[in-house]
Amino acid sequence: MDAIEFVNNYEKYLGEIEQVVKPEYLPAINRLKNNDPHDLVRPESWFHAETDARGFVWTMFLRESRATNQP
Repeated sequence: MDAIEFVNNYEKYLGEIEQVVKPEYLPAINRLKNNDPHDLVRPESWFHAETDARGFVWTMFLRESRATNQP
């Protein structure tokens, strides 16, 4: 998966996370939605598989959740 595919799927990945987390984590999701996915990866970046791209977004979510001291 190249960077363009990631950018196109970024909102979808956040939506998947949003569907499975508790409501108290939604502020972290909303902050991530404010990110421009173009700023998250370089144009020449690529992921080995779509699961790697999902893992990248999950990692950002976990960091955002911890940074704001959410449960």
